Amino acid sequence: MNRYETVFILTPVLSEEQTKEAVKVYEDFITSNGGAIKHKEFWGLKKMAYQIQKKSNGFYNLVEFEAQGDLIQKLEIAFKRDERIMRFLTVRMEKDHVAFAEKTRRLAAKA
Repeated sequence: MNRYETVFILTPVLSEEQTKEAVKVYEDFITSNGGAIKHKEFWGLKKMAYQIQKKSNGFYNLVEFEAQGDLIQKLEIAFKRDERIMRFLTVRMEKDHVAFAEKTRRLAAKA
């Protein structure tokens, strides 16, 4: 199993409940396809550097998970089909990336 990190941006026209529901859909998608969520963060409504679909803001979400490589293609197809998702990026985390992310979270928790 590899470790992955996905950041996706939801459209700002969603309500808070709709945003939580959309995030839950993808968390459930990962776990139901054999993945395990290791960490998740909701970064909230952020201003983007440039407009996407004539919108200058979006709800940013980060999900770290472990899964087999074939899940990534399925997940990205689901992102592309969902009109609530404006952009997404999935990267495979190397061991140094995982260690750095965990260290950063520990330091942020202490502060």
